[in-house]
Amino acid sequence: ADPHHLVTMLYDGLLRSLQLARSAMERQDVAAKGQALGKASRILDEGLKAGLNLSEGGELAQNLRNLYVYCTQRLMQANLRNDLAAVDEVIGLIDPLADSWKKIRNAALLGG
Repeated sequence: ADPHHLVTMLYDGLLRSLQLARSAMERQDVAAKGQALGKASRILDEGLKAGLNLSEGGELAQNLRNLYVYCTQRLMQANLRNDLAAVDEVIGLIDPLADSWKKIRNAALLGG
């Protein structure tokens, strides 16, 4: 897969993990919640944040890095406090990014 597709896959996996965490929290399944939030945090930290090129990406890359750090912190709080609103907040922050990333890909494929 090309780099753009890999980022798309990371966003998709992150959103899937967040939905799984949300469902586990609603069911009060502590183990599944921890597993899903752990995976989401790893995708943010080891995938999306680690893939940023801060030296060439300028302000945009720095802003994304700060957002990923914030989201990771919110997921830690969500896990510790069983805070569904924190998970929803992260979904609300990441979903538009994932959608925009897909639109960039589609525009590039269509030549415009």
